Amino acid sequence: MSIDDTIDLSRPEVREHVLSLGTLAADLLGVFAGSVLGALLAERRKLDLMGFLVLGLVSGIGGGVLRDTLLQAGPPLALVRPIYLVAAFVGAFAAFIFELRHGPTVKLLMSLDALTLGSFAVAGVQRTLEVGLSPGTALLVGIITAVGGGMIRDVLIRRTPTVMRPEPGYYALAALAASAVCLALSLSGHKRLALLAGIVVGALVRVLSVRHGWRLPVKKTRRPQPNVKGDDFGGMEEPR
Repeated sequence: MSIDDTIDLSRPEVREHVLSLGTLAADLLGVFAGSVLGALLAERRKLDLMGFLVLGLVSGIGGGVLRDTLLQAGPPLALVRPIYLVAAFVGAFAAFIFELRHGPTVKLLMSLDALTLGSFAVAGVQRTLEVGLSPGTALLVGIITAVGGGMIRDVLIRRTPTVMRPEPGYYALAALAASAVCLALSLSGHKRLALLAGIVVGALVRVLSVRHGWRLPVKKTRRPQPNVKGDDFGGMEEPR
């Protein structure tokens, strides 16, 4: 038996379920915005260009890769659609080239943070529904998609994931709100409206909670715990 008979070097056939244009657009918006935010965290950690690219890539496509791996509906979209990697690297390079952490772009970062959360949540919900899984699964996968990339990024830099830190601003709850609105409207037959409404609701919950300092309750202990200064935006700049 020759080596050509045992090793097939032809292009593999990739099984991929249908992906609507709206889901693709929401996914790519989240990838770009997430990569910008991840790369800016590399700036805070004084990392080099490779650090920008790695954190930007992980933040941009991490949640989607985790989602598609759980759904088992073919390879992750980021591996079969080059536009995902392009969007992630463009976002990371933009953060490396331009000064975004100071001046008028601070408000833009807060908007990007909120849009990332909402976009990933609705993309996760509709992607799950498109492959034929249950509404409950769609709700869960929407939340996982929204917070997954950030969790992987935080683990890489040895930091408690944002979703579990007692900082001002709802994170997982904002993803839950976006996912729930998107799911309800999708099931009622309004898929396009579901995408837009889910992103808007998730972004509003995130922005308002950060602006007003809302946070989930923390268990009170008898001994006061030292404050650990966070280095995530949460949509806000660190005090100088």
